[in-house]
Amino acid sequence: MLAGSAAAAPLVVRSAGPSAKVYPAGKALPDNAKITLKAGDTVVLLDGRGTRTLSGPGTFSSTGSTVAAATTGSTLNALVSGGGERRARIGAVRSASGIDKNAGRNPNVWYVDVTRSANMCIADTSSVTVWRPDASKAASVRVTRADGTSGTIDLAAGQAAGLWPANLPVTDGSAYKLSWEGAKAPTSLKFVVVKPTSPGLEDMAQSLIKAGCNAQLDLLIETVALPDGKSQG
Repeated sequence: MLAGSAAAAPLVVRSAGPSAKVYPAGKALPDNAKITLKAGDTVVLLDGRGTRTLSGPGTFSSTGSTVAAATTGSTLNALVSGGGERRARIGAVRSASGIDKNAGRNPNVWYVDVTRSANMCIADTSSVTVWRPDASKAASVRVTRADGTSGTIDLAAGQAAGLWPANLPVTDGSAYKLSWEGAKAPTSLKFVVVKPTSPGLEDMAQSLIKAGCNAQLDLLIETVALPDGKSQG
C-alpha cells in the first residue's frame, strides 16, 4: 500500500506561531527547501517517512537528515486498515512498570471515537466502526440523526469497537448525536465522505486537512512521528 511514498515532497500538517501564515497546514514544500522560523514558531512536517517537528528560531531543511523509520509502513497499515491495531512503534511503548502507555488510544484513523465531537472523515460508508477508549463495562450507545431517527450500538464488557447501526446510513454531511449511560454530554458528529486515499501519507493528510477532520489528523501525526523527530533552532 505504501510503496514509493517515501519519495513524496514534505507537507506542512500543523503550524503555530508568528510564521503560521507563511507555513499553513496543507502547504507542500519543495525538497530541501529552507524553512526560516522565528521564536515561538512550531511547524510539523509530514513526508513518506513520518512526521518531524521544527521549533524556532532557526533555519531548517524541509527534508532534514532523519533516517527513515523502518516501522512507518507497518504502523500506518495498522492505523488505516479495516481493523488492525498499532503494533509497531506505538504498540511497543511501555513504562518501566510494563504498563502500555497507549492503552485507551484509538487504534485506527477511520474509527469513530464515541467520546469526541468532531468532523469525521469516512472513505468507506458501507463499513463504519465506532470505538470507545474505556471498554471495562458493557454499554449501549444510542445514535440519533437530526430528523430523530435512532439506532443502537451494543458493546459488551471488554468490547471496544462495534459497527454503526445499519438503519442509519452514513452520507456526506450527515449529523448525529451519540449518547449512553454515564456520558457527561452527547457527542456530536458530522460525517465527511472522502475519496479512498492513495498510497502516500501526504494525500491522506491533505484530505483530512481540507475536510477539517482534525481529530483524525492529530492521530495520524502522532502515530507516524519519527523517532527523535524534533528539531530545535
